[in-house]
Amino acid sequence: MNLVIISGPPSSGKTSVILKTIEAIRKRGIKAGVVKFDCLYTDDDILYEKAGIPVKKGLSGSLCPDHFFASNIEEVVRWGQKEELDLLITESAGLCNRCSPYIKNIKAVCVIDNLSGINTPKKIGPMLKSADIVVITKGDIVSQAEREVFASRVNSVNPQAVIMSVNGLTGQGAFELSTLIYDKDSNVETVKGSKLRFPMPSALCSYCLGETRIGEEYQMGNVRKMNLGGENDKH
Repeated sequence: MNLVIISGPPSSGKTSVILKTIEAIRKRGIKAGVVKFDCLYTDDDILYEKAGIPVKKGLSGSLCPDHFFASNIEEVVRWGQKEELDLLITESAGLCNRCSPYIKNIKAVCVIDNLSGINTPKKIGPMLKSADIVVITKGDIVSQAEREVFASRVNSVNPQAVIMSVNGLTGQGAFELSTLIYDKDSNVETVKGSKLRFPMPSALCSYCLGETRIGEEYQMGNVRKMNLGGENDKH
C-alpha cells in the first residue's frame, strides 16, 4: 500500500484536489482511501463518502492536529491495510505553521492557494519547506503574472519540490498529480519506528496544559518573551 501525506493551510483546496486526484487514479484500477485529520469540525468525510471513497475522520479537539496525527498514523495505516487499499491518503488540517505531519521516506504534498498572499510561502514553515510536491490551487482566479510571482515565491522557499498547479473544480492537473503520488513498487506496511521530517515544538507551556489565567506567575514551562525594550524606553 502507498501512503501519501497531504497538508496545507485551511481552505487551500486540499479536499477538492484529493477528490479530483482520486477520480483520476481510479481510472487506472487503483483503490484509494482517505483519513481526514481536523481540529474541531469537518464534514469533508461526507464528500468522500458520496464519491464512494473509503474514509475515516479524526478530530484533535484541544490538541494540535499534527500532534494528533503523529499519535494515530500507525493505526491509520493498519486501517488502510484492512480496507485493502492500494493508496492511502491522509489529509491534515495544517493549522500550525510551526508543525508538519510529514514522515521521512513517505510522499509529502503541500497544497497552497494563490489567494493566500505572495508572502504566505515564507510564513508557512516546514509544512511547505519539507514537502516533496507543492500543489498551487485557485490559479483561475488570478492573473498569469500573479501565478508566476507566487510560484516563484514557493520555489524560493522549497527549491527541491515539484511545483504544479491543480484546479480543484475542473480537475486540470489532477491526472499529473496522480502519476506523481502513486508508485506501484512502493509498499508501506508500517510506520512504527519511522521519524518525522521536522520535530514538533520542543516543550510545553502552562497554557498548553489548560491554564487560562494571564500573568507571569501562571506562566511555566517553555515561555518566550518579546523584547519590547527597557522599562524606561518610551519607544
